[in-house]
Amino acid sequence: MIFKQLFDSDTSTYTYLLGCESSRKAILIDTVATQIDSYLALLKELNLTLIYTLETHVHADHVTAAGILREKAGSKSVVHRDAGAMCADLMVTDGVFLQIGSIEIKVLHTPGHTSGCVSYLLADRVFTGDALLINGSGRTDFQQGDSATLYRSITQKLFTLPADTLVYPGHDYHGITVSSIKQEIALNPRLGNGKTEAEFIAIMSQLQLPYPKHIDEALPANQACGKPQQSQLQQG
Repeated sequence: MIFKQLFDSDTSTYTYLLGCESSRKAILIDTVATQIDSYLALLKELNLTLIYTLETHVHADHVTAAGILREKAGSKSVVHRDAGAMCADLMVTDGVFLQIGSIEIKVLHTPGHTSGCVSYLLADRVFTGDALLINGSGRTDFQQGDSATLYRSITQKLFTLPADTLVYPGHDYHGITVSSIKQEIALNPRLGNGKTEAEFIAIMSQLQLPYPKHIDEALPANQACGKPQQSQLQQG
């Protein structure tokens, strides 16, 4: 499998490219509109055809490139049916499998950060979006966020995966690129070391996080698969 972890420094967002070496088919997970030229250049360099753009949720911190990649690369956008993005080509539910050449991906519904959050599971790794972060978790104070729901998503779904499963999050703000289920169960300060649901809810209620700086632009744009930004990007 071809695997690339890409990073947008403005929003600290990780985007993931997965490609099948035999079929040359590929997917991108959690694209960022401002990085579209680099995605297209990388696909061309690796001789890959983009089949799907997968969203872990409707993002509040950046605009997706899904709609523009649909037009430029012919890819189909994928979101959970509860994500609130009716523009998507494929709306998935928990337990659905996606096949891209030899790559098999299982959709895990992991709500709590938003009601439409999903994680994407492969044999040895899971892409957790904003549900489970390295040494943290997604916030729960907007977009249908709910701390109890997020706790159960992480502890009952993600933490029950094999211990050596690699964890690739949607963001990291400290330069860490990968973790593991074992590490997060043991060391995650919000959920690890046997934290109870009540303890997690208390921690989340005291975070006092700032309002996301791109939310007013990103939410409506992402509910339309990023297309409101198309004219601006073409003129820039």
